[in-house]
Amino acid sequence: MSGCKSDPSIERQEIGGFKFPLGVYPIEPMTPKAGYLMHFEPADGDDSEGEWEEWPDRYLFDAVLQSGRVESFVTHLLSMLPARIYPILDVLGRDAHREIDPYISYELIGLDRVMDAVHKFRDFFFEDGLVGFGVMSEEPFFYMFVDEHKIVTIRAEPTLKDRIERLLHAFDLEPCEDAAGADAAAHEHRGVLLTPDDEPDLLSGDEIVEELKDDWKLLLNIDPDSNLDADGVDLGLTPWRCLVRCEWPEKPAKYAEILLHAGSLREAEERAFDAAETLQDGKSEHWEDAVIVSADRILPDDFKPLVAALPARKGKAKAHLPEGVVGLRWM
Repeated sequence: MSGCKSDPSIERQEIGGFKFPLGVYPIEPMTPKAGYLMHFEPADGDDSEGEWEEWPDRYLFDAVLQSGRVESFVTHLLSMLPARIYPILDVLGRDAHREIDPYISYELIGLDRVMDAVHKFRDFFFEDGLVGFGVMSEEPFFYMFVDEHKIVTIRAEPTLKDRIERLLHAFDLEPCEDAAGADAAAHEHRGVLLTPDDEPDLLSGDEIVEELKDDWKLLLNIDPDSNLDADGVDLGLTPWRCLVRCEWPEKPAKYAEILLHAGSLREAEERAFDAAETLQDGKSEHWEDAVIVSADRILPDDFKPLVAALPARKGKAKAHLPEGVVGLRWM
């Protein structure tokens, strides 16, 4: 099974005995401190249209641990969960108008599958500064998230409060108002994984995200029918770069790069699927399945060189491009 490995040439930052994750570190003087904050949150979340289910009364814990202790702490937290849970994944992506790609599963996934992936990709989850992950269960209500700074946030129903506090104390964490990790000062994020170019059996960060999306049934948690930037401004029609994985029975998958204009994620994905169909040459067996691997909005100045790099399509091939599609190719 392919896994991942952090680059051994990256030096870990350490201040006063507090070790930071390889992928996130302060760039100004600071005093890190392990510990946790706790406060009570009353039930909320049920909006006027009933779109979101109400979260019950819960206790919030924000825990700061030094690197090397987060993985064990999270493993203990996962042991509190029921057998089926909802995974969550945040990735610092490539979309020009959104910093983080937030993924969530709307299907219950086996806890064992989540724990296997966390173990398999431990350096990605616990060292890389471009990813955060978590889980949620409804009965009991329990939310746990490890952000890209490797700060652990827990929201849990009151019946779990004592158990969580015992775990925090077992890790020598005490309640304090000045707990401070890398996010408490100006800091940098970086990816830390070796790539398949370094060792062929390893997966890149993009490949890990692709595998997790399949295995955890993750969907991008944004409104698919709008096209807003991070400030909520409607962008209208924008350039997109989409990658589509096309799969055949008993044959390796192939990836299609598709450049297009669209006014929403749903429209971009539909146009990408339509465009991928035009890559069929009529001689080979039609693929069994096609999956959108990524759909990122691109700035116009960055879009132009991508279009220029595509192979020219002439005659019928160019005329038969779906609406909004500028060009495409097999990767």
